[in-house]
Amino acid sequence: MVLNKVVTPSLSSSTIALPNISNSYAIVDTGQRVAYNNNDVIALPQNGDNFFGQDASYIINPPSYTDNKDGTITDNVTGLMWQKEMGQKLSFDEALKKVNQVKLGGYSDWRIPTIKELYSLIQFSGRVKGDKALYPFIDTNYFNQPIGDTRTGEREIDAQTWSSTEYVAKTMKNDDTVFGVNFVDGRIKGYPKYNPRTHESNKMYFRFVRGNTDYGKNYFVDNSNGTITDIATDLMWQQTDSAEGYTWQDALKYAQQSTLGGYNDWRLPNAKELQSIVDYTRSPETSNSAAIAPLFQISSIKNEAGEKDYPYYWSSTTHLDGPVPAEGAVYLAFGKALGEMRGKTMDVHGAGSQRSDPKTGEPTSRGPQGDIIRVKNYVRMVRGGEVNITTGALKEINAEYATTTASIQSNGNERQSSASNHPQLPTTLGIANNSKFINRLDKNKDGKVALSEFQRGEKRFKHLDKNNDGYISADEAPTGPDKKSR
Repeated sequence: MVLNKVVTPSLSSSTIALPNISNSYAIVDTGQRVAYNNNDVIALPQNGDNFFGQDASYIINPPSYTDNKDGTITDNVTGLMWQKEMGQKLSFDEALKKVNQVKLGGYSDWRIPTIKELYSLIQFSGRVKGDKALYPFIDTNYFNQPIGDTRTGEREIDAQTWSSTEYVAKTMKNDDTVFGVNFVDGRIKGYPKYNPRTHESNKMYFRFVRGNTDYGKNYFVDNSNGTITDIATDLMWQQTDSAEGYTWQDALKYAQQSTLGGYNDWRLPNAKELQSIVDYTRSPETSNSAAIAPLFQISSIKNEAGEKDYPYYWSSTTHLDGPVPAEGAVYLAFGKALGEMRGKTMDVHGAGSQRSDPKTGEPTSRGPQGDIIRVKNYVRMVRGGEVNITTGALKEINAEYATTTASIQSNGNERQSSASNHPQLPTTLGIANNSKFINRLDKNKDGKVALSEFQRGEKRFKHLDKNNDGYISADEAPTGPDKKSR
């Protein structure tokens, strides 16, 4: 048996060493606590079992938040402070103006988060079924997460949150593009700034952030033994890649069997670990490279359009989507995030996107942008960090997670959906029975009630507005009929 060993890093000529940066980029765990095979829930695999090494096998920096009771939420792992509410959708230019005017919590240094800052909030305990919202990919005990307004023609998943990170190339048909996270369907995609038909500004949600301006900045060290250490995250990476594609199960096995550099604790990275090494300043079109730092070696491929490109890379994280929710796993596109639209294969979402592929099957395409499905994706292993190996067995949960029911509200239109006692899934999209109160008074449909919309006087309004942010949110609204209206 090969024992773990400590390697003293030697700085490469392309690496800048900075003091006091260790763990400045702490990666929050994905929250995935249930284990899956290629299509179903399974008992948690133990070392040596099939499917060991997946996301649920490890706990890394468990999520921890503090509600500051002033409309802000502090992430105790990353040191970032967030808005609890997002308000109405804005254009990119409108958000740039608004963020400079925000004084929430008494702070004036709010900013639009980078894509890495924003992705720190994602939780892969969520689930979606096509364009139907089921369970959000964000902790709704702390953050309000709206869903799309189906009355205006939106899908329920049309509730994307934009970042400040603009794609350095173009998507679709030469569209200016900004990366965002969809906390309703659990993906990163590049979204066009403007409607290609009307040329009007597209509008999406924004959640402003402040604090820890080092978050998302990598500091790589070449260890001269086929590994690279990121001092900021305390993670060590395989410098090369697998040089060929694997199914998800074989990708897990590839990492578990490796002894690269004399270490025996390699693993397939979870979605958030893998996204941490994306370099959003690079792309095949603008730098003739993958979206990753030059210290890393990456395979080149000929993509489905016959162009030189770079692979998709598997994560260890299952992505719960569709009628058989466990059959897909998360990947990051370090090359073009291809789709097939109107008979043409093109970069539809941008290098650095996070989507998902079936764990088994045949290559094809799917979805409104015709996402290219490869099934056999590449591997870049990781080790290190504050890792706890999960032990013990989980009770098997049926594939539909349908032991209880929950009412999910879509802007006033209630529908019944399967929920469960699944330990990692919230029962609603953060909208409880008190949503009737919000929907009755919320005239501008921004998901909260302002004083101008409230009909029962300023004194009663202030009593309900617990955090004094000037709005009654869903978690502050009365759960029964307002006493004054009985």
